[in-house]
Amino acid sequence: MKTSTEIDSIAKIVGMEKAVELCAKAGFDAWDFSLFDMCLIDWGTRLPLPIKNELNGPHYLKFARELKKIGLDNGIVCNQSHAPFPVDAPAVHSFLKRAIECTAEAGGEICVIHPDNNKTAEENAEMYLELLPFAKSCGVKIATENMWNWDGEKDESTFAACATAEDFKRHLEVINDEFFVACLDLGHAEMRGSGNGAVHMIKTLGHHLQALHIHDNDRRHDNHQIPFSMDMDFNAIVKALKEIGYKGYFTLEACHFLDGYTEENIFEGVVKLRESATKLADMFENQ
Repeated sequence: MKTSTEIDSIAKIVGMEKAVELCAKAGFDAWDFSLFDMCLIDWGTRLPLPIKNELNGPHYLKFARELKKIGLDNGIVCNQSHAPFPVDAPAVHSFLKRAIECTAEAGGEICVIHPDNNKTAEENAEMYLELLPFAKSCGVKIATENMWNWDGEKDESTFAACATAEDFKRHLEVINDEFFVACLDLGHAEMRGSGNGAVHMIKTLGHHLQALHIHDNDRRHDNHQIPFSMDMDFNAIVKALKEIGYKGYFTLEACHFLDGYTEENIFEGVVKLRESATKLADMFENQ
């Protein structure tokens, strides 16, 4: 079982180029291409924020190729990516094909594109079916992900697109295409009020499950912390993954773990992330 991690939390401190290098140096097998900086959104207005960076500019494919080379020169590959969100913002929607392009140029096999939280499987299918021919031409699979909304009165998460195993599977069945797969966010699945548990999700998704977002939480909030630091039962989760014959990477999305780290000690944090991912991979192999 190979391990990977998102690079956004590392890149915030040292930049994307150094982030890929540190992932390799720490011992990860791959890196997850975080593409959020293509289009940053004001969540209140749903309008784009003024930004200028390599992914947002005209030379985005050149930058993706440069990151791929850094990875390969250091012995690791890009396994998957994460497109910008929320997809209900028109500006974000206009960057989704760019996200797929960058995934292909970096060598990634899967691009995770969120569904619209508040749309049905049939409604979300319109967006995915629009993107699939382009994704196929790039040799990249699109993965949808289980989401959540928040109920302020109950102070807990509530239903959103793909939040339950049944709705997630419905999204997959409506499209029914081998280039449209599932990325299960384990933390989202464990949040009280919205999902119905990671183990149930894994067993229901079966062969459709080809990517993961792995992190830990208190089973109430979307904490995105390092595995084994909070309340999730990774023994049961890994056992379920083994039972379905999961063949993808173990990809971390513990993006808040590095909060507070600095350029001086960031590598120590990346090593801790790799150690947690390796522990999970070893658990999987030893089932």
